[in-house]
Amino acid sequence: MRLKDRVAIVVGAGQSPGEGVGNGRAAALTFAREGARVLCVDRDRAGADATAAAIASAGGTAAAFAADVVHESDMAAMVADAMSRWGRVDVLHNNVGVSIAGGDAALADITEDGFDRVVAINLRGTVMACKHVVPVMRAQKSGAIVNISSIAAWSVYPYVAYKATKAAMIAFTQQLALANAPYGVRANAILPGLINTPMAVDTRARAFNRPRAEVEAERDAQVPLRGRMGTAWDVANAALFLASDEASFITGVALPVDGGALAKVG
Repeated sequence: MRLKDRVAIVVGAGQSPGEGVGNGRAAALTFAREGARVLCVDRDRAGADATAAAIASAGGTAAAFAADVVHESDMAAMVADAMSRWGRVDVLHNNVGVSIAGGDAALADITEDGFDRVVAINLRGTVMACKHVVPVMRAQKSGAIVNISSIAAWSVYPYVAYKATKAAMIAFTQQLALANAPYGVRANAILPGLINTPMAVDTRARAFNRPRAEVEAERDAQVPLRGRMGTAWDVANAALFLASDEASFITGVALPVDGGALAKVG
């Protein structure tokens, strides 16, 4: 019960269609299992409802909230909802990201609309969520923010906007950590590697009209550790650690969860 009596907001708590569980849903379920009351936030209300229902069926406490990270007003309303329900916010977990599905492309093919959409979802949404939760955490003199970046920030990645935004996420998290350290508020980033989630695998299979098993095998072969991708639970467990008091002296960190991929690169 590492998050007993705490309130967590998980942005991106639903998931894309496909096999398995996504990172956001896994984080919400993990936080609830460890005692947190969880506000499950997603643009797709049905996805948020499904995650909240799964938490409730396991005996946890959760509520669903529909919000689109591209609208600052939605981020403000999200924080206000958590405060009205539970009176505090202890954890903010920003788990929203898009690449191909948002119009990302290689430099020769990227469009203004595609670039702007990926930036708005991947970076601006997190900035605005933090803008509205930080005053709450400062007033409490405590809080933990966990942002999801990607090893794409530091390794080879073919599409422009995703790489740029995930690199910017690390810099923003470091700024957030230093600016709020005097108030007891921590901020850290997780850099997932190749993870077997619906967004990562099924989206690619659909986009390139390939069998899921083929995409899965291709990605597995790139991972040094055991020759297979990680799961959403690997990312969720890292998020739990960073959100908990076990990481009370850790802030401004970019933590790879990648099966050794960056070690291989570097």
